[in-house]
Amino acid sequence: MRSRARMAGHAIHPMLIVFPLGLLFTAVCFDGLYFATATTNFAVAGAYTTAAGVLGGVLAAMFGWVDWFSIPGKTRAKRVGLIHGLVNGVALAVFAVSWLLRLDQVTWRPTVLSISFALGGLVLAAIGGWLGGELVERLGVGVDPDAGFDASSSLRGHRRAPAA
Repeated sequence: MRSRARMAGHAIHPMLIVFPLGLLFTAVCFDGLYFATATTNFAVAGAYTTAAGVLGGVLAAMFGWVDWFSIPGKTRAKRVGLIHGLVNGVALAVFAVSWLLRLDQVTWRPTVLSISFALGGLVLAAIGGWLGGELVERLGVGVDPDAGFDASSSLRGHRRAPAA
């Protein structure tokens, strides 16, 4: 099933998800560094990367929902896609709560509670990411029907097999 939201021949959703995932993982690392060193700059960096990761996740999710609505109904892909979207939506909400919990801190220091939420969000994001991999690699969602080892460039159009 070819993605509806495409740019330069590729689905937009998988191009975008690397940013929020990387930012949110990095935010947890910054928070860990803050706890290890008490360096305020790590706390501030963790807060900014959490906020950027949540905003980037919302943007990526919009393109994911565009693709989900084009999956045929009553299929395993539709069910897995729904769970994938919901799990990742909850992960973003959990990270947003983590970010909100540190706003009352003068230096945006993470608290034990905020880092607990962030770690929970990271676990949920990993589960959601695995489900996304299942959608693409097992169920073929977002994969161009002309994909193959010798397929033409996605920038030059599509090679069609001759009709039998």
